[in-house]
Amino acid sequence: MEPVLQWRPRLYGDDKSSEVMALDLNLPGIQIYPFSCPIYQNWPIFYETRNHKRLKQDHLMDVSIGSNGNSDGSTNSLTSLPRLQFRDHVWAYAQRYLTIAAMEEAAVAMTGGEENEIKEEEGGEGMRLVQQLIACAEAVAYRVKIYASALLSELRANALVFGTSFQRVASCFVQGLADRLALVQPQRAVGVVGAVAKAKAVTFEKDEALSLVYELCPQIKFGHFVANASILEAFEGESFVHVVDLGMTLGLLRGHQWCHLMQSLVHRAGQPPKRLRITAVGTCCERLQAIGDDLEHYAKSLKLNFEFSVVECNLENLKPEDFNTSGDEALVINSILQLHCVVKESRGALNSVLQKLRELSPKLLILVEQDSSHNGPFFLGRFMEALHYYSAIFDSLDAMLPKYDTRRAKMEQFYFAEEIKNIVSCEGPDRIERHERVDQWRRRMSRAGFQPAPVKMIMQAKQWLEKIKVCEGNTIVEDKGCLVLGWKSKPIIAASCWK
Repeated sequence: MEPVLQWRPRLYGDDKSSEVMALDLNLPGIQIYPFSCPIYQNWPIFYETRNHKRLKQDHLMDVSIGSNGNSDGSTNSLTSLPRLQFRDHVWAYAQRYLTIAAMEEAAVAMTGGEENEIKEEEGGEGMRLVQQLIACAEAVAYRVKIYASALLSELRANALVFGTSFQRVASCFVQGLADRLALVQPQRAVGVVGAVAKAKAVTFEKDEALSLVYELCPQIKFGHFVANASILEAFEGESFVHVVDLGMTLGLLRGHQWCHLMQSLVHRAGQPPKRLRITAVGTCCERLQAIGDDLEHYAKSLKLNFEFSVVECNLENLKPEDFNTSGDEALVINSILQLHCVVKESRGALNSVLQKLRELSPKLLILVEQDSSHNGPFFLGRFMEALHYYSAIFDSLDAMLPKYDTRRAKMEQFYFAEEIKNIVSCEGPDRIERHERVDQWRRRMSRAGFQPAPVKMIMQAKQWLEKIKVCEGNTIVEDKGCLVLGWKSKPIIAASCWK
């Protein structure tokens, strides 16, 4: 018979939990917290250190401590646990801080922020959903399959696809946790989660979801706006111009970004360029060529001399000679939500790609990426960062579209959910959604030999945001020469330029 999971979590929300969160260095690293309920008193406690991951368990009901302080069984003695270093405790409390921050952000999203349209009791249910989701993530991380499966059963009933904004984002994380749990090895087995490679098949649903995200959400349009404005400035006074586009904005049909650039080039002061070349880089030649055909027809309507070509390969296998560049052309590299896919566990993978791109001697490289840390070394840290990040995105969708709008559901389930599931369920080469913060990108670009080219268009960007008439709550700020699009102070997308 499946246990009924009802407890009062001790991590957040009462006075006793604040005592637990005090900086007591005698506490272990990370604990699964709902042990106050009797049905969990036989569950083991698991410890994780920063230097290496190891599983230790202390059965609370089986270990009895005598008056002399010695354990009845030498194998279960508490003294057999590895002595934790100070940095282990610092890391542990940092993880706990991330947990609290994410729970508070999710609570704000659940209660509707300042509007506070949801009743207090519903907010309590939302907080309980947050706590269950985090508890399930911990159980999956420590490979406690029975406990995780029981939590997933309850989460599936509470995380509704057409519920509140947090219920909807929680449903995506539940899918990812279920996929990860299916790949988890037994508790004492050697090895970690290994995802089964899945081909990224392009379906009609994914195409439609990507188009809807472009049309209704500001993230991709923001990247295109900053990129095109920077490209126009770089191409000023140039007669032969060449754009190398990595990924063609995830294969977004119709080439919206380049249609807008062509219009701007034709109507710029002075003469339009004598030739515009665009080279698309990707693994789906047929799809990219279809976009190129549309662009060629559009260029003809503008009477613009245009050439389009495709380099069919992944970024890791790029070679400078693939692009057939000439010395009389100004070259710009455009990367919209693409380079994070090259980030691997080894630092050399991305650095090798960046150095190959630098060999092309670009006048400018435009980098647009998700501004969040989804590539940390520990699963729980990534999970909390992703929960915080996508809760903000789903909150923005809730402000834009009604609950039962099918367009909203398509974007959530066929676009954002795919990113969430990859972050949560995949490891190794199958985990490609390795988003990083803009500060980390600065370090990576500098190591590869690129120099920052500050983006100085904050006023134009704010005017653009007002012009496209998205809902209130979207913000644009400048951060050390980069422009960052956010939702209610939470950074979402960062755009930077390099030379």
